[in-house]
Amino acid sequence: MPPAFKPAYLIHGDDHGRLAERRARLRALAERESGSQGIEVFEGDAATAEAVATALSAMTFAIGRRFLIVDGVERWKAADMRLVEPALKTLPPDTTVVFFGREEGRAKVPDRLIAAVRAAGGDVSTELTVKPWDLPKWAVAQARGLGLELHPSAARALVAHVGERQQRLLRELEKLALELGEGARIDLEQIEEITASSAERKVWTLADALVARDGLAATRVYFELREQGERLAGLLYTIARRLRDALDVAQRLETGESASQVRRGLRMPPKAAERFVADVQRTDVAGLRAALGIVADLELASRGGAGSGLSEDTLAIGAIARLTA
Repeated sequence: MPPAFKPAYLIHGDDHGRLAERRARLRALAERESGSQGIEVFEGDAATAEAVATALSAMTFAIGRRFLIVDGVERWKAADMRLVEPALKTLPPDTTVVFFGREEGRAKVPDRLIAAVRAAGGDVSTELTVKPWDLPKWAVAQARGLGLELHPSAARALVAHVGERQQRLLRELEKLALELGEGARIDLEQIEEITASSAERKVWTLADALVARDGLAATRVYFELREQGERLAGLLYTIARRLRDALDVAQRLETGESASQVRRGLRMPPKAAERFVADVQRTDVAGLRAALGIVADLELASRGGAGSGLSEDTLAIGAIARLTA
């Protein structure tokens, strides 16, 4: 069912990143609804009250809903509103106008525009930046809205890991909601693991691909890490640690523990634990012990031991081939 659009919207505030995000999302929705020919954009010097009022009053022969996107209304004054208010009172039923105001300092959206949008049956939204010291509390509230229970210490750690951009924090919380599911309780330890840096996350992805014996994925991620400037020696600790974890899981399964029992004992999110145990079930104890031996040989070679005449990448790709055979 297509979304129901109101006649007018005003989205304003000093969180410019969030405003840009909403503008992009709205434009994508408008293009799906009416195509690019159904959208008129007013920005920069073209975003004058006179131009917008003229466009709102003009007849159009376009088929379908017509969208007008106006960026920069924080520069409008009371005199501008005398032009726009009459046009907003007589909007055609198939027209939607969206105003964006990037407020900063003394640049504010006129109160009369706020009133005119509401009088036209539209919505007014405010996107404000949160002070850095209030971000943990804000993150806890956002998590609650996503069905998560975020401990205050975990919220502080999330801000420390991710930074102070609200959009980035919200994206991380959304990923946590998808990963952990509704009702999950998130503590400091989980945040430390889940919100690791991009490079750290890719190293774990590489290690998991090796456990799953997915040579193509392991090779791709390895070269992505190398392009980021990572050295082979720095990757081997995490790879060996993951293989030792996999060996422990394989041994527990071999002694008769059920997969669900093993998953509950792993210090990782439920879905990640489920994938990890499934990957381990496709290998065996002997194979994982052999894999640890390959990694030990690779570490020796990377530090100047046997085979050190070869480049790091040649050594690594050869080891990945043996590990995933």
